[in-house]
Parts: sequence; structure tokens; C-alpha cells
Amino acid sequence: MPYEERKLAGRQGTRGNYYEKALLEAGRFREQYEERKGVIRSDEMPWEECSQGHIKHIANENMETAECALNIYLQTLFPGGSSGKHRHMAEEIFFVLEGAGYDLHWDVDFDILDEYSWSWAEEPKRYEWEEGDFVYIPPYTMHQHFNADSNRPARFLTATNRMLKCLGLDWLEQLAAAPGNRAMNSG
Repeated sequence: MPYEERKLAGRQGTRGNYYEKALLEAGRFREQYEERKGVIRSDEMPWEECSQGHIKHIANENMETAECALNIYLQTLFPGGSSGKHRHMAEEIFFVLEGAGYDLHWDVDFDILDEYSWSWAEEPKRYEWEEGDFVYIPPYTMHQHFNADSNRPARFLTATNRMLKCLGLDWLEQLAAAPGNRAMNSG
């Protein structure tokens, strides 16, 4: 017997109010959004020493900015240094402000049969970059940044899309800490 929704319409039973809740939440968000910062002063942008290295957060969901889609940070690689090695579901882009170096990218291969299947290239691809260059890192690609200059720092502005987190795909994995960082190297 075919399913006929029209025969069930209007019957008593489980009732939801999901749509009305969504309207209320949207209204609360709009009210809160009006109070978010549209201009973030440099001294309001926190520096962090973390397993990824030395970074300054420009826009982050924890900063209550009007920006709701991107995480943006400035990363400094000290002379001859490197970032941590990591991967995340969101694409990453960065613009090199100062210095020269290279990235190692381990491409990901994805398949789904009965469950997800991920594998990464055995050997990384090397991408050289310098001041003024734009670098793209595909989703879930394992990667690490290196400063090729032993005398000068390298700095770049990085952006990732935080919308995947809203979809339950906030897969961020730190595979190795930046050299000299105690967050992962001590254990």
C-alpha cells in the first residue's frame, strides 16, 4: 500500500515546533550580531604559541567578530623553522607577506563504500613560495610549512572556512607539533 501523507495530515500525534524555534533562534542571532565587532584592533587580536606554531588570531569564532564564516590568522615561522604538521577538512589558503619557504603536502585519497576510507600519499609534494605568493591547500590534505631562510622570519596570512564545523565536519588533526613547542613534543 503506498504511503499517502495527505491521509495523515491533521491527525493528532507527535507535534513539533521546530520551525517556530528556528525563527526565535534567528531573531536572537540577529540581535546578538548587532553587538559583534566589525572592526578588530590589532591589540585585540590574541597571539598564541600552540602546536601549530606562533600565530596571531585575526578573526576567530571565539572573538565575537561580525565575521561568521572564516578563521583568519597570521603565522610567523622563525628563521629556519617550521609549523606543525596537520590536516583539516576545510580548504586553506595563505598569502605570503614576508620571507620565502616551502610547503609539503600529502594528498588525500578518499573513498566510501560501506564506510569512509582515507589514505594519504607516502611521499609529499613540495611547493616553493615567497613574498607575494598565494598558496592553496585542498581539503584534508596533510601539510606543513617551512621557512627556507635561516636568517629572516617568514610570515603569512592564512584563512580557512569554519562553515564545515557547523555541518559536523570540524575534523582538525595535529599530527606533529612545531619544533620547539611543548604542547605535543613532551608526551
